Amino acid sequence: MGSVSADVLVVVALVGALALAHRPLGDYMAAVFQSKKHLRVERWIYRSVGADPDAEMRWPAYLRGVLVFSAVSVLFLYLLQRVQDKLPLSLGFKAISPDQAFNTAVSFVSNTNWQSYSGEVAMSHVTQTMGLAVQNFVSAAVGIAVAVALVRGFARSRTGDLGNFWADLVRCIIRILIPLSVIAAVILIACGAIQNFGDIHTITTLTGDKQAISPGAVASQEAIKDLGTNGGGFFNANSSHPFENPNGFTNWLEIFLLLVIPFSLPRTFGTMVGNPRQGYAILGAMGIIWFLGVVAVTWLEYAHPGTASQLAGGAMEGKETRFGEGNSSLFAVSTTMTSTGSVNSFHDSFSGLSGGVLLLGMMLGEIAPGGTGSGLYGMLIMAVIAVFIAGLMVGRTPEYLGKKIGTREIKLAACYILITPALVLIFAALAMALGKGQSSMTNSGAHGFSEVLYAYTSASNNNGSAFAGFAANTEYHNTMLGLCMLLGRFLPMVFVLALAGSLGEQKPVPVTAGTLRTEKPLFTGLLVGAILIITGLTFFPALALGPLAEGLA
Repeated sequence: MGSVSADVLVVVALVGALALAHRPLGDYMAAVFQSKKHLRVERWIYRSVGADPDAEMRWPAYLRGVLVFSAVSVLFLYLLQRVQDKLPLSLGFKAISPDQAFNTAVSFVSNTNWQSYSGEVAMSHVTQTMGLAVQNFVSAAVGIAVAVALVRGFARSRTGDLGNFWADLVRCIIRILIPLSVIAAVILIACGAIQNFGDIHTITTLTGDKQAISPGAVASQEAIKDLGTNGGGFFNANSSHPFENPNGFTNWLEIFLLLVIPFSLPRTFGTMVGNPRQGYAILGAMGIIWFLGVVAVTWLEYAHPGTASQLAGGAMEGKETRFGEGNSSLFAVSTTMTSTGSVNSFHDSFSGLSGGVLLLGMMLGEIAPGGTGSGLYGMLIMAVIAVFIAGLMVGRTPEYLGKKIGTREIKLAACYILITPALVLIFAALAMALGKGQSSMTNSGAHGFSEVLYAYTSASNNNGSAFAGFAANTEYHNTMLGLCMLLGRFLPMVFVLALAGSLGEQKPVPVTAGTLRTEKPLFTGLLVGAILIITGLTFFPALALGPLAEGLA
């Protein structure tokens, strides 16, 4: 079987597995968030934090819960890194510097998992497990909780109550993320991923050189890293490292893990609003954009444009021979169109146009299918915009799921879609204007600019992947990228929850002959078109200066 045929079968198997998981997992998640019962361990957690899980919250209270919990998490993770050299299982590693500790704390709490350090030579066992791995669970749960609050805004009427943040957070971790992560970790261990708390081993290579091999609780962190669309590898090589990703099957499994919850949440949405077909419309838009990205990057990498790649007979620089061009492209598209940031190849080595597609996947807002929770609420915001555009075209007050999209709703949606582009373009421009971006570029010209643009796009969209050639571990970039991650994560949540509260207070609007049928394929096409046009108009100049200029040179 040829490599192309094998790559096609991998995609077919992946789509089939996601299709099989979509309905049961989506319905299960809907049942979790609609349940009135509390497990014993959940009640213990509520008592320990002094929360009443049955008390409904309006959107300001829900937002305060999100922000307070996240602020405490940042502080705890920052302090843990600053004192890791004084804790057990430190492996002899020193404390993390203040700017890098700030960047890493913000990175993991915001579900970005951007890493300006090499994990195997910087982070102790305690920091990796009690700090980084814990935040992989809770940051993913925060995103899902905010998405569920927005869904309740669509599903409820004449009330501003959006549920209880603490109940949503705890249920998501206890009933969804932990069980799925345990299963995934066991499979990864069985397939060769390591899981231990041993000391660093020094071995002698075949050439007689000494090499330090770092152990760790890798499989458990790998499972939630992908399942929670976190990213953040235990090792600097991330999912190209054989201890994290031993073979072709684990590579397929990790791609499945990072896609399964985001692609199942539209079913949760459809079930909770009482119309599963609405969920299929959202799923269709996500799937179309993701599939187009996979086809584009895979074709470009197999075509291996560029003199060096053509002379070499392939575009394998920066890629693992275990995975090849097809599996590397599939992983790269899936990780940039979710908020994962995990990589099994280095995007800096992709062709100019391939890198542009990966950048575009993040610039879309990572909504195809996006991160755990953030992908769904980002796509629902775009659905509101698409409905508004359709209303303008026919001269009718726009409605979505029985809710009128009025002045307040469209202002909130517009603020949401403006935040991330503003962060990306302003902070990237500052880095270039001040010379800080240029000093961290390892390439000149269009590709060097793409490195800077990619870094600030990744941080602002809470992705965490990088063009590997970008030297990010400087005081300037640790600070500025940290600010991008903070603002890019929590400012949009303000508008999402405010929109949820506004929608929940409305009376339902009856369906008439003039109502736009948002569960139809026509609306899915309109939604995809609106996403691509809005993003294209916003980012085309920046893309033209970077990956397009490089690819067309």
